Amino acid sequence: MPNIEENLRREFENELRYLKLLSNQYPTIADACIEVINLQAILNLPKGTEHFLTDIHGEYEPFIHVLKNASGVIKRKITDIFGNSLRQEDIKSLATLIYYPEQKLDLMLKNEKNIEDWYKITLYRLVEICRFVSSKYTRSKVRKALPKDFAYIIEELLHEQPDREDKEEYYSEIIKTIIKIGRANEFIIAISNLIQKLVIDRLHIIGDIFDRGPGAHIIMDTLINYHSVDIQWGNHDILWMGAAAGSEACIATVIRICARYANLGTIEDGYGINLLPLASFAIDFYKHDECLGFKPKNENGKDYSDKEIKLIAKMHKAIAIIQFKLDGQIINRRPYFKMQDRLLLNKINYEEGTINLENKVYKLKDCKFPTINPKNPYELIPEEIELLEKLKSSFLNSEKLQKHVSFLFAKGSIYLKHNSNLLYHGCIPINQDGSFKKVSIGSSGKEYRGKDFLDRLEILVREGYFYKNNPKAKLYGMDITWYLWNGVDSPLFGKNKMTTFERYFIEDKTTHVEKKSYYFDLENDEKMCNMIFHEFGLDSKTSHIVNGHVPVKIKKGESPIKANGKLLVIDGGFSRAYQSQTGIAGYTLIYNSYGLALVSHEPFESTQKAIEEEKDILSATVILEQEVERKRVGDTDVGEELKLQIKYLEKLLDAYRKGIIKEQI
Repeated sequence: MPNIEENLRREFENELRYLKLLSNQYPTIADACIEVINLQAILNLPKGTEHFLTDIHGEYEPFIHVLKNASGVIKRKITDIFGNSLRQEDIKSLATLIYYPEQKLDLMLKNEKNIEDWYKITLYRLVEICRFVSSKYTRSKVRKALPKDFAYIIEELLHEQPDREDKEEYYSEIIKTIIKIGRANEFIIAISNLIQKLVIDRLHIIGDIFDRGPGAHIIMDTLINYHSVDIQWGNHDILWMGAAAGSEACIATVIRICARYANLGTIEDGYGINLLPLASFAIDFYKHDECLGFKPKNENGKDYSDKEIKLIAKMHKAIAIIQFKLDGQIINRRPYFKMQDRLLLNKINYEEGTINLENKVYKLKDCKFPTINPKNPYELIPEEIELLEKLKSSFLNSEKLQKHVSFLFAKGSIYLKHNSNLLYHGCIPINQDGSFKKVSIGSSGKEYRGKDFLDRLEILVREGYFYKNNPKAKLYGMDITWYLWNGVDSPLFGKNKMTTFERYFIEDKTTHVEKKSYYFDLENDEKMCNMIFHEFGLDSKTSHIVNGHVPVKIKKGESPIKANGKLLVIDGGFSRAYQSQTGIAGYTLIYNSYGLALVSHEPFESTQKAIEEEKDILSATVILEQEVERKRVGDTDVGEELKLQIKYLEKLLDAYRKGIIKEQI
């Protein structure tokens, strides 16, 4: 009994301490009452719209367009308001103006005979749309989103009705004056950007911002300036995070992939990293090697000369060999990663040009290895060591890269629980029987499974980046980051091995096979999904898992909707490289107060055509779940936080009324 009483006393003291701190913010009964009323009202507002995207892979043009049109939400809002009074071509034109106000204004005004009338009609329509999309938020939240230059004017227009007799002239005069003083263009730009902001309450990026496409750095700049975003790391993101931390293996792999897809501009122009030392090294050691197996895949259609292609191929091979050496060093340094089957350089017969894999000998397509010592194949030669020091220095000192990776750490995680949805990029390690796989990733032999495994990995990744004063912990964290890129039990990778070497050097495609985790075999198993929900503390009746990582091949009859809607795979091929396999150009997911909708997109032609010809991405929407009763803020995670705030404010009111805490009048 004494222990129970002591615990109750401590609990009361802690609560009283918190209430006293709260009283500084709400010093009187009136202040606390007003806040309770305000919060209680917010709970009854409609839930904000969430927008889910994944596997962008550097394709910045379609990404920015989908962000601007909110996967078709803006055009649907325009149709809801003006569907009976505007032609389809006018709706398209108005939507394009909202997406690209700066660029579209110039084009539209050139063709308008009565500019003043056009301004007046357009301003009225934009204010009406803005009023409609802001109606689900409090005035306070809308006020915070308002552009500084027009905050007062927009607020007045949003909360005054033009058809009210006593305010009609007031409202009309504001519009007239905006046009008269030559601020209509700036106002249109400001209110269009505000509409984009209000349409989406929160953006979820479920991994793989980087690699393949040409503009990952542009995407990151866009996300940094976005009003509300979270990111679940993909294996390609984690690779760049490892490179920014100083992992030499990650640095080499990042450069190799950029060389493979003729995308060195992201490194050089996007992040200001000097690749001249690599070019010089490649010319010195591969001068007489055509490096035909390393000719880049120019999926982005850049206009390279033959000379440039040949140089990139040499750089590609040079950094690939360095990567294989560095990979081997990590595998030897961390035997508990259980990746010894990826030690391939020591399995090569350098005299005969063959390799022995699983007791079978294969002829190598390329036998020129000028930097490999057959007796110690994972040893870096002095020139490679010097090159890596220069490259590492460039990565560590790239201000923009460090800014972007810091943002990935600040807004990112391996997984996220949000409003009954569990978001992660790839998978969770699963045994063949459907149980969680136990994994040991450290010298202690301690095993982790399920949520604990993901939590442990995230801690180690953060140590790899932030533990600058603890070299041992930092190195281990960087090696874990590399492991997440391609490790056998990595939840971001989800395969038994990455057969990069085999794809470069062995013709026989049976050696290229990468077996997926059992998780992907069980994607349609509701029992597995329910087990995962339970592991993460979610209700299996109302929750969903949202994944990316593996493109859904619509052409082959695959569906993104798994396990009767419990698991949604929304990688539909944002990257052009995957569109021939998937048959579409990406999925996005919309979750609003009415339910869940899956949107599939056709390929995006170009930003220029979107502006000049008003060519939007053709999208098809499938309603996955429709709510019987519209979801309110009170039904969300934010709602739970607000309810807790109300609870303590009511306790503060009780403390004021009982005299336990005195009002600060």
